[in-house]
Amino acid sequence: MQKDKRGPPGKLRIVAGSLRGSKLAVPDRPGLRPTSDRVRETLFNWLMPVIEGARCLDLYAGTGALGIEAISRGASACTFVESDRTLARDLAANLARLKVETARVIEADALATLAGRAEAFDIVFLDPPFGGDLWDASAERLETRGWLAPNAWIYVESPADAALALPPTCHGYGKHAGAGCVPGNVPTAGP
Repeated sequence: MQKDKRGPPGKLRIVAGSLRGSKLAVPDRPGLRPTSDRVRETLFNWLMPVIEGARCLDLYAGTGALGIEAISRGASACTFVESDRTLARDLAANLARLKVETARVIEADALATLAGRAEAFDIVFLDPPFGGDLWDASAERLETRGWLAPNAWIYVESPADAALALPPTCHGYGKHAGAGCVPGNVPTAGP
C-alpha cells in the first residue's frame, strides 16, 4: 500500500451550511490528511437526502472536518473520536469557537471505543490512518456491536488500492435501499 502524501499544514474551510466559510487549522501531525474541500463537497452532495437530523460518528476524527461539515449541513449531532491528545483538544477548541453545542469529543482509541457501550448512528465517517489497516476491524465492530442505526450510511476513506472487507449490510456503493456505503477512495501519491 502506498503512503498518502499531502501538502504542508495550513487551514481548511467548511464548504456549506450554517458554518460555511469557517476555517479549521490543520496542524502538522503524523498521518493527518484532512479530507479536501472538493471531496467533502461531493460527499455531502451524495448525503444531502439523509444528512438533515442525522446523528453522526466521526471516527479517527483528526481535524473533525467531516463531522463539522455534517453539523453545518443539518446533522443533529456528531460524536468525534480521536486518540491524539493534541488533535482532540484542538477539535474541542474549534467546536467551542464555532459555538457548536451538539457535538462531543471522545479522546480515545477508536477500536477501544467501538468495543464499549454502543450508540446507534445514522452516518459514520470512517477515515483511519492509512498506515494502520484499521478499516476492516472498525467496520466489523460498527456492524456487530450496535453502532449502526437502521439504514445507516458509512463513508469510507481509504487508499485507492486498499482491499476492504466492509460489513454485510454495505452491499454496494452508492444510494440504495438498506444501509449504504459511500466510497471515498483517495488517490495516493507514489514514493
